[in-house]
Amino acid sequence: MIFLGLSKLPSIGNVLEDKLRQVGIETRDDLQNVGSKDAFLRIKSIDEGACLNTLYALEGALQGVRWHYLSDADKKNLKSYYQSIK
Repeated sequence: MIFLGLSKLPSIGNVLEDKLRQVGIETRDDLQNVGSKDAFLRIKSIDEGACLNTLYALEGALQGVRWHYLSDADKKNLKSYYQSIK
């Protein structure tokens, strides 16, 4: 099996991959098991500047699409969650 870094997933760049690794998320399976919301909370704990787009990117990676292509319903749900934790 060939290991592909998290940055090979849609919406995940090198910087976000580094942050995910810092919070113990090393693989797509790790991200899947944690989920986008909990992964975002972990990142927020080390990076106060983590924003809504970060949450969108995490969810996009899980769905296999760039975050721009998340459904309006998904974006609304994630935005509501983001606002609830601010």
